[in-house]
Amino acid sequence: MEQANIEGKRSGEGFVAHKDSLVNALSRVLAERVTLFDGDVTIGRKGFTSYLKALAGSNIVKIVPANGNASGVQVADKGIKVVCGSYQSYIPEGAWIRTGKGEIPFSFCQIRVSPSNAIMPNLGSIELAEALARVLPFTTSDEKRPVLQCLKLEVKEGKLTLVGADGYRLAIANLDFADGEGWEALIQRDDIRGLIPALRKAKRTRLAIEQKADNDNLLAKYVVIDTELVRYKLPCQEGNFPDYGKVIPKEFSCSASFDTKEAIRASRSLLTFWYDDDTKPLYRPLIVAVGNGKVTIEAKEDRGKAEIEAETSGEGNIAVNGKYLIEVLRACGGIVNLQMSSPTSPMLFSSNGYQITVMPMFMGSASEQAEQKAKAEAEAKPKGKVKRRAKTKMVAEAEVVAEAEEPATEETEAVAVA
Repeated sequence: MEQANIEGKRSGEGFVAHKDSLVNALSRVLAERVTLFDGDVTIGRKGFTSYLKALAGSNIVKIVPANGNASGVQVADKGIKVVCGSYQSYIPEGAWIRTGKGEIPFSFCQIRVSPSNAIMPNLGSIELAEALARVLPFTTSDEKRPVLQCLKLEVKEGKLTLVGADGYRLAIANLDFADGEGWEALIQRDDIRGLIPALRKAKRTRLAIEQKADNDNLLAKYVVIDTELVRYKLPCQEGNFPDYGKVIPKEFSCSASFDTKEAIRASRSLLTFWYDDDTKPLYRPLIVAVGNGKVTIEAKEDRGKAEIEAETSGEGNIAVNGKYLIEVLRACGGIVNLQMSSPTSPMLFSSNGYQITVMPMFMGSASEQAEQKAKAEAEAKPKGKVKRRAKTKMVAEAEVVAEAEEPATEETEAVAVA
């Protein structure tokens, strides 16, 4: 359950607060239902927020239980009484909560009012929001891999490390964090997505780990993110995240620093240069070569290439899924540093404490592809007839990240992460 922290005064069983502060807090809440007076009354958050925005009469709002304060049926029913200047109204229990088809999810926010709400920040809210936004897209949406649907948070050696992986790509962001040591947590990606815009609006942020017994006396663990208006409690998931450190190459044969905007434009153009296969344009392979003061991005079979000025060291080339390349370049932004070890090892992109590894694709000659395809079919063929099925496999070094499969093209056979 989230908690909206409002500066105001208690008024009997209710409270008095600044209307804009209440609206601002409710607009940053992720839960769909708001509970008032220690859970005695529950109403829909979005409807209540819109109601407060439209409310006229004063900048100060008073909210108290409606029981005994209204006439007729309202005396017996639970609800709230809202007073704003000379204007007053009654809102019944369950207002703005849909039932049946399209029912509002059972997620709750509790409004807490106190004379002041002091937060001792240990992170920058913008920095945390940007780090989450960079890593979250590289988690998987595959429900068969629940651990990789989570973002890993790890506190160690004065750093907060955020890790996301989908079996093909691994994203890591590091932030300075000197508060606490030696804890880690897995947070479901859907619990974080709505948090990012709220953190961008926050002025102060404090992150911590909390453990408490639940209703069954089982010890539950939460990641708690406090801001000046809202306290977010994100439940930690069970599971063992892969040892992502083993995926990152330690030695490299070449490197290059170049502008991501130029590379994105070049990649998009090259991916449209052929049309004689069933592969979706963005998923077609591109060959990235480093050397002689430039990065060359090339489509298959000499169908086009683009050269980008770069600061380079050494020489090398690697094939990569075009869609993955564009998404990684966009996430890095600005000037990115690319390091490669071999055509069969992951490639490493880095920018200002942010790292992404991407698994390569295999692209041999037409004869090599035909030979490998025939060999794979012969090995997989049991007695009787079977349906042909092309598979992409990821590089063997990435075994620790995930078990993932993706439809392959005739030109590309990827080497798979187990």
